[in-house]
Amino acid sequence: MQVTHRHVEVFRAVMTAGGVTGAAALLHTSQPTVSRELARLEQLLGYALFERHKGRLKATARALALFDEVQRSYQGLERVVSRAAELGRAEGEQLSVLCLPALAHALLPGASRVLLEKHPAARLTITPQESPLLEEWMSAQRFDLGLTEAREAPPGTVIEPLLSMDEVCVLPAGHRLAAKKKLLPRDFEGEAFVSLAPDDPYRAQIDAVFAEAGVQRRMAVETHSAVAVCAMVEAGLGLALVNPLTARASVNGRLVMRPFSVSMPYRISLLRPLHRPAQPLTEALITALRTQARSMRA
Repeated sequence: MQVTHRHVEVFRAVMTAGGVTGAAALLHTSQPTVSRELARLEQLLGYALFERHKGRLKATARALALFDEVQRSYQGLERVVSRAAELGRAEGEQLSVLCLPALAHALLPGASRVLLEKHPAARLTITPQESPLLEEWMSAQRFDLGLTEAREAPPGTVIEPLLSMDEVCVLPAGHRLAAKKKLLPRDFEGEAFVSLAPDDPYRAQIDAVFAEAGVQRRMAVETHSAVAVCAMVEAGLGLALVNPLTARASVNGRLVMRPFSVSMPYRISLLRPLHRPAQPLTEALITALRTQARSMRA
């Protein structure tokens, strides 16, 4: 005969209650039954778990060590049971989103607020990541939803357009060009410029516009982050062209945004994994994102 789950239950009850009488009450059984099961457990183990003196039990060091292990196992089981119950309620709804860092700063906060107002018990995980890792992770089916600048769907995903808006100019509020309603390429002649990194796809477009116009800028600072670009401009290090979402989120009393006369569309698309089970919250978040995108375009 082997140690059974019943033996473990009896042992746990005795340790929890501090004696046979309390354990019998916890298990809704008789004291003789508890005593018999406990003695059988000790026989199977080959050592005593309790010292017995005048009808009282005192746990041995082995019993204490075994009880610690039993408690850990039961806590693990309780977590499983709790999680299983959550999955049948709103508390079980979880959504993992992978996005470009700029979108965690500018687009997702508003959409997330709308989602969680409607589903207050839901849990949302947002992971910022740059391309091409973003597309690779979506291909690996690691997230429920992705937000990307990619024009084509990576393998194992489907792509849906979400938002298209032109790149905009950002400049310090006290700059002389802030008085203009729209900036032209020639306005940047000789101006200090805060640029995206050379490997950024929008950097190549921006450089081509100024090259075609014959405009020479003073390249003051380079950075991979559009958020950092806006911070550098706000600090007075130069002018810049950035995506409209980051610009809108960064505008304050020290930083202003102006349209650029040359259209350079900034496009955001949704990525869905083809082989990952769909989460119920995905559609709710997409609806919130589309609502947020419409308000930004307006």
